[in-house]
Amino acid sequence: MNIHTLTIVGVGLIGGSIALAARQRGLARRVLGVDCQPATLDEAQALGVIDEGVRDLATAARRSALMVFCTPVDAIPAQVLAAAEACTPGTLLTDAGSTKAAIVRELDGRVPAHVTFIGSHPLAGSEKRGPRYADAHLFSNRVAVLTPTPQTDPAALVRLQAFWQGLGSRVRIMPADEHDRALALTSHLPHLVASALCGVLPAGLRELAATGFRDTTRIAAGDPSIWTGIFAQNRDALLAALPLLVGQLQAYREALLADDRTAVDALLTQAKRTRDALGS
Repeated sequence: MNIHTLTIVGVGLIGGSIALAARQRGLARRVLGVDCQPATLDEAQALGVIDEGVRDLATAARRSALMVFCTPVDAIPAQVLAAAEACTPGTLLTDAGSTKAAIVRELDGRVPAHVTFIGSHPLAGSEKRGPRYADAHLFSNRVAVLTPTPQTDPAALVRLQAFWQGLGSRVRIMPADEHDRALALTSHLPHLVASALCGVLPAGLRELAATGFRDTTRIAAGDPSIWTGIFAQNRDALLAALPLLVGQLQAYREALLADDRTAVDALLTQAKRTRDALGS
């Protein structure tokens, strides 16, 4: 794959890692960065994450063959529409948002016919922020979900698959609403649980919160403003997932109230099997 100009909108951890991987793997001849923080663009360029920082979205759009929007999910649709108007014919637009249905729904029928938008979500990341944490190997052997619609241009979908595969990802294609229901369980509910655990820790016990607590709650250190948008956009699927968690907690509660060690052991054993099956 040879992209003449790749533009990353939002040069943080994810955007920076896409840019760095594309440069190191030779997928793009030139990588532009667009960000609302000029200091972030300067840092990304100084670190070699991008070739050039561009302050104006339309200016970058006119030069791009592929644009990846790595901004908060509630900002992506408006940014895509603003960029699409300036793009040259054949430009491919995608994103890296953790929700898909609301983005796809908001853009449906509104993207100009001379460009194509296809939703993406690379299942990789960290609680860290900024281009200094960009990792060219972040997407290696990780799943990237693509969410085309029945109207998606097949040739554009092939191009986008090749892009994510070029970054080292394994591509999975699924409908946007199916993606959101799955991610409510595999990503959004875990973040809620980690945040809730931090919410019950009294300040006086922080010194006693050792490795187990820190490992379990690591993701709660993620940017709250980003996660507020994710929870809002995937509210229905998250609300549907919550009773499953409540049911598990109730099962533990009943086993403990009954002092039923067999039941507790069965719950812990099943949890261990599931975790072991995920691998390291």
